[in-house]
Parts: sequence; structure tokens; C-alpha cells
Amino acid sequence: MTRLPFYTTLLSTLSAGTAWADAPSGGYGGGYYGHPMMWGEGYGFFGVGMMMIFWGVLIVLAVLAVRWLMEQRGGAQGKTDALDILKERLAKGEIDPEEYQARRKALEE
Repeated sequence: MTRLPFYTTLLSTLSAGTAWADAPSGGYGGGYYGHPMMWGEGYGFFGVGMMMIFWGVLIVLAVLAVRWLMEQRGGAQGKTDALDILKERLAKGEIDPEEYQARRKALEE
């Protein structure tokens, strides 16, 4: 029977210690939880604005980089010259050499 009060005392002491550890200590502004950024201790709205500008610039740069890479990749593959198309048509037999020469001269002018 003497062990039961010991365990009860130990359990109540540990739980009280945990409760005291979670109690507000009055650190930022007298006892509330949370970050003090908007209440005058810290950078306030200037810090939030700078953070938004930083992430906005970073996102814009990422979008521009992706667009530039897509243009570089697409420019080499998708762009064909009119003379290349004309040469392909001549090679396939769709047009004869006289028509090829006439169209080539028209394109070069």
C-alpha cells in the first residue's frame, strides 16, 4: 500500500511540471502565444511586404526562365524555312523543277 501514494505523487508532479512548462511566460507583449510580427515587435508590415516582393520576384524569374527555355527548344525544332518546305516538295515529287525555280525566285525577292 505504500507504493500507490508514491506513484500518484510522481504522476501528479510530472503532469504539473508539464502544465507549468506550457504556461505563457509574458515574453512577447505580456502573455500571448504567437509571433509578434504584427504587434510592433519585429519588422511588421515592412517585413511582410519585403517577403511578398521577394517571392513575387522569384516566381516571375522562374516563369521567365521556363518560357525562355521553351522558346530555345521550340525554335530549333519547330521553325522551318519556306525554302526548306519548297525543297521537300521538290524531293517528294509534288512540284517539278521549273515550278521549284519559279517559286524559289519569288521567295528570294
